[in-house]
Amino acid sequence: MTKRPRILALLLAVVLVLAACGGDGEADETTTTAGETTDTTEAESPTTTAEAPTTTAAAPEEMELVLAHSYQEGQPQVVCGADVIKEVAEAAGVGVTIEIFGASALGGDADRIESVISGDISIDIQGASALASVYEPMAVADGAFVFDDSDHVYNYFTSDASDPLKDGFFEATGVRILGAWNTGARQFTANVPIREPEDLQGLRMRFPPSPSFLLNAEAMGAEAVEVAFEELYLALQQGTVDGQENPIVNIDAINLDEVQDYISLSAHQLSTNLVVVNGATWDSLTAEQQQAVADGVEEAMVQEPQCAAEAEDELLAGWRDSGALEIVDDVNREAFRERVEPFLRDAYTDDQIEVLEAIRSTAGG
Repeated sequence: MTKRPRILALLLAVVLVLAACGGDGEADETTTTAGETTDTTEAESPTTTAEAPTTTAAAPEEMELVLAHSYQEGQPQVVCGADVIKEVAEAAGVGVTIEIFGASALGGDADRIESVISGDISIDIQGASALASVYEPMAVADGAFVFDDSDHVYNYFTSDASDPLKDGFFEATGVRILGAWNTGARQFTANVPIREPEDLQGLRMRFPPSPSFLLNAEAMGAEAVEVAFEELYLALQQGTVDGQENPIVNIDAINLDEVQDYISLSAHQLSTNLVVVNGATWDSLTAEQQQAVADGVEEAMVQEPQCAAEAEDELLAGWRDSGALEIVDDVNREAFRERVEPFLRDAYTDDQIEVLEAIRSTAGG
């Protein structure tokens, strides 16, 4: 025998031995004719079934998202907004982690929305006026007397009525709107009370340097002076401006009660925060990861306005007790509204009028 036939013969012998031993554990019965069986030598042994191999589902790819905003630690926008989104999304255990950069650490509003568009920032919390710089119809969400209260903001942004605005924004920017909340109504402060539109006459009132806010000022009959928020305390202290308007939590954040005598509760505008995400980043998430982030935004939409309202009540009570600010709570809001509404309708574009009508259709829902 040559070497190869000898090896083949050895392999054949091994195969025959294995075949002879391999019957153990096979089927207990051998079928002969239909409906009849013949017992084998191990017919009394219990039948054994081969177990299917177990498989382990692949873990989702870890996704680290960057969330940016402009607010300070301790503000409701952070504690009950950004932090809640992070906590809920990460607690879902679907491979999402969120790193938060606050206090404009990644740039001002205009810079950050450009970074969201480019994908350098995953998620951002922005005011509607800032977003209007890249999609004009968004400005309506920051219009005076457009929203009635926090529930109205929630109703609109969770209803089909907001779909045209969200879709238009996405088509223009590639950025998706995940939700929005109200972070408090904007109130006037000055060294004189403001109860009627006429009380604004002769006052240099600081408004944010944004077309939306400046339009509101014009609609209410105010002489607007553009001052950055970071420079507002000094401008009031030095008399560069006579008064300003902001949500109560913002007024407290930079201690404006030290340089103003009155806060007039005009509630002339509901400040909105919109949560936006880069479209490509969103599409890269699994369905479970998208749901985890969406759940976080939804929870923040509920919690943040409640936190803001509680903070406002506490601050107003403190100012009343200390006398740091005299609170004017008999502002004639209807007189302001009657002046503002026709002015804005005349100033808005057709696209903006459509957004306005959609928002108003969800009032009181």
